[in-house]
Amino acid sequence: MKANLGLWIDHRKAVIVTMSDEEEETIVVESHANRSPSRLDGEASPESFESLKTQADDVLERKFAQQLEAFYDEVIHIIKDAKSIFIFGPGEAKGELAKRLARESPSNRTVNVETADKMTNRQITAHVRECFENERPVILLG
Repeated sequence: MKANLGLWIDHRKAVIVTMSDEEEETIVVESHANRSPSRLDGEASPESFESLKTQADDVLERKFAQQLEAFYDEVIHIIKDAKSIFIFGPGEAKGELAKRLARESPSNRTVNVETADKMTNRQITAHVRECFENERPVILLG
């Protein structure tokens, strides 16, 4: 089992930092989930009747939810062997992932969830290192 793992996550990407006595490893996982795939950079099309060319909101939301589920599956597959997980990030993704872990993972795993702003990969690694050095309180899930 991997020792300690820190995970910064939002709906666009996850940065996973694995820490052990010997080494640190960072893995970036992109989600490819897009709320409005028919628009370029969130801007409306200059063509007339654009609303007739876009999919209905419920269809877009279902597709977005399916893309997020696939993203969470990929992240869970990478972190499945960690005994202690520190999840942090700016939005709802951290809570969504923590709930999935509570349902799917063994109860001998410790998970801590914290809200954090957007960070660079170096800031994320430093924050994870600080978390495990200071032995932050842990919430048991499962």
